[in-house]
Amino acid sequence: MCTRVIWPDAAGAVLVGRNMDFHKDLMTNLWKQPRGVQRDDGVRGKLTWTSKYGSVIAAAFDIISVDGINEAGLAGHVLWLAESTYGTYDESRPALSQASWLQYFLDNFATVAEAVEWIGQTDVQVIQMDDPTGGNPPTIHLALDDATGDSAIIEYIDGKAKVYHSRDYHVMTNSPTYDRQIELLTRWEGLGGDQPLPGDTDAEHRFARAAYYASRLPAPSSPVDAIAGMLSVIRNAAQPFRIPDPGKPDASQTIWQTVTDLTNRRFVYESTTRPNIVWVDLADLDFAEGTPQLKLDLCGKLSLEGGIAGNVGDQFEDDGPMTFLSLTMLEQLAAAGQAAPAG
Repeated sequence: MCTRVIWPDAAGAVLVGRNMDFHKDLMTNLWKQPRGVQRDDGVRGKLTWTSKYGSVIAAAFDIISVDGINEAGLAGHVLWLAESTYGTYDESRPALSQASWLQYFLDNFATVAEAVEWIGQTDVQVIQMDDPTGGNPPTIHLALDDATGDSAIIEYIDGKAKVYHSRDYHVMTNSPTYDRQIELLTRWEGLGGDQPLPGDTDAEHRFARAAYYASRLPAPSSPVDAIAGMLSVIRNAAQPFRIPDPGKPDASQTIWQTVTDLTNRRFVYESTTRPNIVWVDLADLDFAEGTPQLKLDLCGKLSLEGGIAGNVGDQFEDDGPMTFLSLTMLEQLAAAGQAAPAG
C-alpha cells in the first residue's frame, strides 16, 4: 500500500512522487503549518518543540501528517509496512506518536542528514496509536528526502529504528523490509536480472516498475514537464479500484497521488476519486510566526460540481489549528465510548 519515487536529476530539480494506497477514504485535506507553532510528542508530553520551519502537509482525518514539504525543501512520506514493531513504551527514551512523527522532522530539520543524525543521537522511539476510526492500528514506515537529492527510509523493528540512508535509495513501497526489497530488485530485467518486469500490484513488483521507469525518464524541458514525467511513473505503480482479493480484506487502491518539487517548493495533489489536480507554491504562503494554521478543504471543495483545479495557494482558510492524535485524546475518547471524527 503506497509507492514513493525520487527523481534527483530532473533538469536541475529534485522531484518526489508518491501514491497513497488505502482501502478507505482518508478524508485528506492540505494544511499550511507556520513557524512558531508549539507542539508536543502526542505521548506524554516529555518531548516538546516550537516549529522552526513552515510546511505544507497532507493529513489523514486532520489528525496525522502523512505527506508534506517544509520551507527548506525537506519532504516526508508515510507508507505502510506490516513488519513494523515499535516495542513497549520506554519512558527513558524520547518518543513520538505516529501522528506527530513526520511533523517533527518537517518542523525541525532542513536536510535528511540532520534528521538522521538526530535519530542516532536520541534513539527516539515511535509509539503505535490505535486507529480512532475503528481499523487496525497503523504499522508504518517513513521516507525523508531533500532538495540536495538525499534520501532515508526509517523503519522500526523490535522497537529500534533501522535507517537506510543513501542518495541511491530512490524507490520505496511496502513489505518486505527495505533491505530485502533492495535484494529482490536485482532479479528483474533492466535492473540487473533476467526475469521480465512484473506487472501486478504486489509491493516488490511495484518497487521494480517504479525503479525501472524512473531511471528512464527523459530530461524535462520545464518544471511542469518534470511533474508530468513523475506523474507518469507513479501512475504506472498505482493500484486500480477493485473488490478485495480473498484473504486480503485490506487490499488497497490508490486514492490520491502527490508530486513534490523539492527544488522549486511546489506541492501537487491529485485525487483519484475527485480527479482534479491542484497545487500550491510555498512562495505564495506566509509561514511567519504568529500567522494562523490554514486548511485547504479538499473534502469539500473537490467534491463540489466542477471542483477546484490549478494553483490553490489563495484558497487555504482559517478553520482553527489542526489537532494531532495523541494518547490523551485516545484515552478521552475511550472513556467516553466514542470514535474520533472522520474529517
